[in-house]
Amino acid sequence: MSDRFIPSGHVPRTRRQKESQLRVLVSGASGLIGTELTRQLEATGHTVLRLVRRRPEAENEVNWAPTARILDFTLMNSVDAVVNLSGASLARLPWTAAYRKEILSSRIETTHALTDAMRMASSPPPVFLSASAVGIYGDRPGERLTEDAQRGTGFLADVVDAWERAAHLAPEKTRVVTFRSGIVLGHGGALSRLETLTKLGLGGPMGSGGQHWPWISLYDEAAAIRHLLTSQLSGPVNLVGPTPATADRISKAIASELHRPYRFAVPEKLVSLTMREAGDQLLLASAKVVPERLLADGFTFRNETAESAIADMLGR
Repeated sequence: MSDRFIPSGHVPRTRRQKESQLRVLVSGASGLIGTELTRQLEATGHTVLRLVRRRPEAENEVNWAPTARILDFTLMNSVDAVVNLSGASLARLPWTAAYRKEILSSRIETTHALTDAMRMASSPPPVFLSASAVGIYGDRPGERLTEDAQRGTGFLADVVDAWERAAHLAPEKTRVVTFRSGIVLGHGGALSRLETLTKLGLGGPMGSGGQHWPWISLYDEAAAIRHLLTSQLSGPVNLVGPTPATADRISKAIASELHRPYRFAVPEKLVSLTMREAGDQLLLASAKVVPERLLADGFTFRNETAESAIADMLGR
């Protein structure tokens, strides 16, 4: 890989850290979260290097081939942090056997490519923030789930557990954070299909509606990742809003913002029949996840309720 793909004006890592101007390498930068994170980082004076699988078209882009574990490891000597956001979308349906394999491999292969490069570097980055998910808790109705909760069962719990273990293959001196994100409420996010149905006047309870959906606004998701760059936290950190909300509350808020009716209930059996495992684990599972470590570390949420996050999501 040629140095011409690395931005000019390189400043030694120790000086940059002193000035609080970080050089951050991001995988998955073109996605929903990556786009917002890049915007916030650049707005606060940091430099973002974007890993891309195509030929680089800008000075801040670097090519890689994670499936083949191809990444110029010398790049790791010049960055202050790596943020890993790569992974096949869980919202793509159906979860066929082939796509289940892709959900897992897309997360493990990219994480291994990054940790391999870090271990090969003579001066690996001090910080590695690797995406994870609240799916690790499984279906846990009635429980309050902090980062100390035991992992649950099911396909998603297995995937997330393997994903987090891969992240901890980073060098010993690198601070590793596996941030467990909930449903990110942002335009084009995980609830875009629900938004579309609601616009068509087909909004209503999903199953009982009483199951807890861990949520976080897109702004706070990116802001929390920025917070973790300079925090001393390591290990799992729940990235969810501070006020738990049920599926019914979230769905009603979407209908209210769109000024559409909310009366077409979707029975659990129908969700399970049409979406199978994806429906059971994404829509019907209940997980009352709380951001205990993030709050204790002093992070302040802009969107403290699901209603506030949804108002931002729908641009009102």
